[in-house]
Amino acid sequence: MISAALSGLVAGYGIAVPVGSIAVLLLTLSARTSWRVGAAAGLGAASIDGSYALAAVVGGTELSGLARVVAVPLHWAASGTLAIMAARTVAVGIRRYRSAGPQAPAGLRLTSPLRAYAALAGLTALNPLTVVYFGALVLHSQAAGAFTAARAGIFVACVFVASASWQLLLATGGTLLGRVVTGRRGMLALALLSAALITLLAF
Repeated sequence: MISAALSGLVAGYGIAVPVGSIAVLLLTLSARTSWRVGAAAGLGAASIDGSYALAAVVGGTELSGLARVVAVPLHWAASGTLAIMAARTVAVGIRRYRSAGPQAPAGLRLTSPLRAYAALAGLTALNPLTVVYFGALVLHSQAAGAFTAARAGIFVACVFVASASWQLLLATGGTLLGRVVTGRRGMLALALLSAALITLLAF
């Protein structure tokens, strides 16, 4: 049981920690809105990581093979969606900068926790390589006779816990960043930088 828990934690951090477009989006979303919105978005991403880990445990070789087949079109779908979101971030950031009125957070209208959760879950779900990643780990463990139903459940739960803890850390960091970066120029710079990084990492 302990080995399954450790494997799940390592696997969860292994898929969540590498910096990519989702991490940048989560950081800047938290900076522009609030910790609650950023935390909900992070939990959306973690929910998909946990779901993919469960799918890999249940589906095994067949699911991993299917994920490889659809990997390219889903990659481009995710990249296109992120590019659109980055463009909107720039447009809204410029409009807020030019506005003489009160400065609402520049961003993607992900101003409620529910919307943020759904958006990040959807974007994370478009990454079939996550299934391939978990599928490889699960198949390796099954080959070694390490996965019973109970151990599989512990593995999946620990994947979610690891991913969620990292996403919440990013949300906290983004919220602190938002408190430091204030004023119209600072928010515009944050919007432009985040859009550039999201676009760069999306492709």
